[in-house]
Amino acid sequence: MRAKVALLLLALSAPAWAQSAPAAPPPAEGARERWEKLTPEQREALRQRWETFQELPPERQAEIRERLARWRALPPAQREAILETWKTFRELPPGERRQILQLFRRYREMTPERQAQVRSMFHKLVDAPPEVRQRYLENLSKWRQLSPEQRDQLRETWRQRQKRP
Repeated sequence: MRAKVALLLLALSAPAWAQSAPAAPPPAEGARERWEKLTPEQREALRQRWETFQELPPERQAEIRERLARWRALPPAQREAILETWKTFRELPPGERRQILQLFRRYREMTPERQAQVRSMFHKLVDAPPEVRQRYLENLSKWRQLSPEQRDQLRETWRQRQKRP
């Protein structure tokens, strides 16, 4: 569960374009040398990716090129951290990956204001002492076990308390 929360939080704090693996780069300086170092299997995989890329609409190709340019502009340490997070994510059981992706989709559907709130709450949680984080996770677990009616009742009780002087 902790790994799942950490991955979700990393995903929320990383730019959206960093979430997908970079596409095959267009020829660049040193491309011939890099090509020569590839195994035949790697060359074939790259060739297939290039063909798939060529079939995309021009707008999608431009978007991918833009993402690649931003990827290349990242400091090596940041790129390494993103790749490590991606590797960790890929090693999770399929059910956990689906759950994280579902949460991320929900996050991306939020308004920018709500996303900012979620990021702020996340950073507070990450910066909190371990006992505070643990208490939060325990309360979250209890909250998830409540029925929708019980949740509504608790929300109303909380609102009433907030209105009191």
